Amino acid sequence: MYGSNQYGVVKYAENIPTPEDISKYKINLTKYVPTFVSEIPEMKASYDVQGTELGSFLYYADDIKKQLHIDTAIWGLIFWEERYGIETNLALSYEQRREIVKAKKKGQGTTTKQMIKNVAETFSGGEVDVIENTAPYTFTIQFMGVKGIPRNMQAFINMLEDIKPAHLGYVFKYTYTNWDYLDSKKLSWNNAENNTWNQLEIYD
Repeated sequence: MYGSNQYGVVKYAENIPTPEDISKYKINLTKYVPTFVSEIPEMKASYDVQGTELGSFLYYADDIKKQLHIDTAIWGLIFWEERYGIETNLALSYEQRREIVKAKKKGQGTTTKQMIKNVAETFSGGEVDVIENTAPYTFTIQFMGVKGIPRNMQAFINMLEDIKPAHLGYVFKYTYTNWDYLDSKKLSWNNAENNTWNQLEIYD
């Protein structure tokens, strides 16, 4: 069983289904034969075993189909990474690895402003603006859809270095909550004391 797939938690697991997993796919063969046949103990036991075997086959067939899509792939992620030339890092969660694969996929072809925007939004999970600076050979990536530094930032930097033209430099601009904004939301100092700094950064 794969276990929890929360962001940053799951890293790697063997694809070994539990009896509960198989039971969801098990076929009740007794409904296809007359009752007087299915009630015979030997036949009932035989149908039970065969139904479980068929359930196991259906489970693995469904599992293979999941590996064909990046958003549901688990053990199949290694093949997606190989396809896009990504070094497999089992220290990352499935979600982090999927983000890298999807960003790499979006980063195929000639690098454009829109491509960089698409890749940045894949990693940050929010709206991003790419600003061409007046200073030569530089651009700014502004994260507007999320407050604070986006998750998996180092992987994004690695990807950006891979897809951007070598002569271009870049800077990041993050969005943080300021005290004037908090005041406009009627968040008192006493209430603020009950929040962690990370919570205040994303207070909306």
